[in-house]
Amino acid sequence: MLTTELSEAEISALRANKDRLAKDLHHSCQWGYGIRWGDGPTDTGMQRLTLSEEDKSVRDWFIKTTKALKCNITIDEMGNIFAVRPGRRKDVPPTFIGSHLDTQPTGGRYDGILGVLSGIETLKVIEEMGLETEGGIGVVNWTNEEGARFPISMISSGVWAECIPLARAHGLKEVPTVASLPTASSAPESMKSALEKIGYLGDVPCSYKATPMAAHFELHIEQGPHLISEGQRVGVVTAVQAYRWYRVNVIGRDTHTGTTAFQHRADALYAFAQMMVRAREVAAAHGCLASVGIVEAKPGSVNTVPGLVSFSLDIRGPETELVTTVEEKLRKDFDAIAAKEGEGIGKPCRVEWTVEFDSPAVKFHPDCIDCVQQSAEAVVADAPEPKTLVRTIMSGAGHDSVFTSKRVPTSMVFVPCKDGLSHHPEEFCSADDCATGTSVILQAVIRYDRKRFSS
Repeated sequence: MLTTELSEAEISALRANKDRLAKDLHHSCQWGYGIRWGDGPTDTGMQRLTLSEEDKSVRDWFIKTTKALKCNITIDEMGNIFAVRPGRRKDVPPTFIGSHLDTQPTGGRYDGILGVLSGIETLKVIEEMGLETEGGIGVVNWTNEEGARFPISMISSGVWAECIPLARAHGLKEVPTVASLPTASSAPESMKSALEKIGYLGDVPCSYKATPMAAHFELHIEQGPHLISEGQRVGVVTAVQAYRWYRVNVIGRDTHTGTTAFQHRADALYAFAQMMVRAREVAAAHGCLASVGIVEAKPGSVNTVPGLVSFSLDIRGPETELVTTVEEKLRKDFDAIAAKEGEGIGKPCRVEWTVEFDSPAVKFHPDCIDCVQQSAEAVVADAPEPKTLVRTIMSGAGHDSVFTSKRVPTSMVFVPCKDGLSHHPEEFCSADDCATGTSVILQAVIRYDRKRFSS
């Protein structure tokens, strides 16, 4: 039966198979399971760094599974895997469900993984019901969304969107200090060599022109506290906040701790400590967030005043202009701290900034948002007080949907996670919530297929 011939009631009745989805999700987590936090068989985190042997294994499983669902497979130059179940019309691009299978070094079982598995479950429901879509329905596994091993998040969807040059991505070196890297004791590996090593350097150009999409939908755990604390089951994501990553160097002078009085020190670490506090104050005053995640002090000796501190700075806000305002204020304040203005003790340091990643605020496409909203309301319709269970929400984290939205209509679905916890082994989303989100995705792509071809 053609999905475009389904009635609204028939679409609203479509549901994911909760037990099958949970079984498939945890089956996929056998490759790269991490820290154990409980006694149950699935009470572990994940440690599946991109382009590792564990990542290769789950990629192989993804291809085998989607081929069994009548999908055609494309692998591009960034190792992105596109699995497409053809529709009735072969002359139009498919609608995709996408996310990622790589994890943080101490990650959980749901970040990204749920999004990819929701796509597989959608294909299984379509197949078992004998449905035929007008356009194809695809599932994409994006490479290195996390940016943990290779330190630019969403890099491969960024190349696909032609926002990040392929040469830059291929040449990006791994972070050698990330836990359990297979190459940690040798020279840092590039993304291109890592792709070659596991056999996932595809020959299809990584571009939205070579692998076009009609739309991109993504299911994700919220990674925050709003849904869980308010007892809501579905977040209809309308936008993603802006964020910018910097590398900041504070340059002072190495001196002996025992023979150099405070007034003669150009102490880079002391200056950094004040900068970190100031970053939080300024961000909070503008309704933004500022975080330091990596700090390196050199030369790293107990009896030497650090002459160099290099640190990461992550600034996020609901609007791109707010992030810029915070940055401009911090540049002035950091210079003042380094110059010892108002302190009257110690020698000055200097500050160098490098912008390493810039993701402007994104607003998703109204057609996709509308499909998600209708689907979410339909999925929870039989629950008590259903109108209280669905809300619109802005994403605080970046996702591959940020880059797809620059080229095709895009939206996302959030489901709650326990305590809002993510990037942690104890990250958890209940089987019921996983199935609810997947049912929303299932209905949304079918509604979008109908919307495309009914106009």
